[in-house]
Amino acid sequence: MFPFRQTTAGDRKQSLITFQKQAGFHFKDISLLDLALHHRSFSNEQNKNRINNERLEFLGDAVLGMAVAAQLYECMWDRQEGDLAKTKSVVVSEETLSSIALDLHVNEYLILGKGEEMSGGRTKKAILADAVEAIIGALYLDSGYRTTEQFVLMIMDPQIELVLQNRHHKDYKTLLQEHIQKQFKTVPKYSLVKKTGPDHDRTFWVTVNVFGKEYGPESGKNKKEAEQAAAKSAWISLGLE
Repeated sequence: MFPFRQTTAGDRKQSLITFQKQAGFHFKDISLLDLALHHRSFSNEQNKNRINNERLEFLGDAVLGMAVAAQLYECMWDRQEGDLAKTKSVVVSEETLSSIALDLHVNEYLILGKGEEMSGGRTKKAILADAVEAIIGALYLDSGYRTTEQFVLMIMDPQIELVLQNRHHKDYKTLLQEHIQKQFKTVPKYSLVKKTGPDHDRTFWVTVNVFGKEYGPESGKNKKEAEQAAAKSAWISLGLE
């Protein structure tokens, strides 16, 4: 049995009812939706049992992958497996899921620990993306695969269309690495140049070295974002856009 069965009461219950209406789904057991929005930073501070949304995230990742893979198999009937895999990796990426989370206003309903709240957790892409996966996992437990698949396709079909039209947020780091490996039999090398700002609001600056030439530095709120920005700079400078 699922270890988080409790009554979600008062203002929280009403806010979750509002959230699910605007998101386009309905939970029979709204405590599952509540759990999907509990980040580990809160459970680490408040909950002795460490109950949070990580198990739901694990489940939701699998359900999301299955639904998207089946949809791509149907709509990309003339493409090879490699094209399907690349498209899927973009559609279910942290960049895409965090954008969907903001569209659904997931950030407004997250339960975070005080430290994570202070460090801007409501805008962190990893937390937002994980929450979307946790919601999908919770919906699967609550309402089964078919209902969950309908929700997944509702939020993912527009993203699939963007990828097919080449108008999506590109993973420049992966694109750059694949190109450099193919052309020069080597890989780009990223270097953290500096970190600026206070601990709760850091900015990271990164350069990338491509076959002896350096691009950047470019900035991001974490190393991953900064590396993506540096890769994009190199990609454009190399005339590959």
